[in-house]
Amino acid sequence: MTTTGLLILTALIIWNIIVFLFYAIDKYKAQHHLWRIPEKVLISQAILGGGLGAFLGGKICRHKTQKTYFIVSWYLGLAIDLILVVLIFKTLLK
Repeated sequence: MTTTGLLILTALIIWNIIVFLFYAIDKYKAQHHLWRIPEKVLISQAILGGGLGAFLGGKICRHKTQKTYFIVSWYLGLAIDLILVVLIFKTLLK
């Protein structure tokens, strides 16, 4: 794999870690009655390449698991993540 491919893949991994942290922070804030991260931010992050981080954040932190539109955004984000990874490997392993 080329250096560019590794950088893109690394960026995707880091982004998913950031999204996971957003879910964990929002769960903490919910438990302590603090200012919350807007739902549209969490959903947008999931769809914009952070599907795995959002999915794991929701499941591990037990956060937003009862809201259907969050679950849909997680699976949509996971599909987008999978497509991105396949495209990265497909184009950079030629």
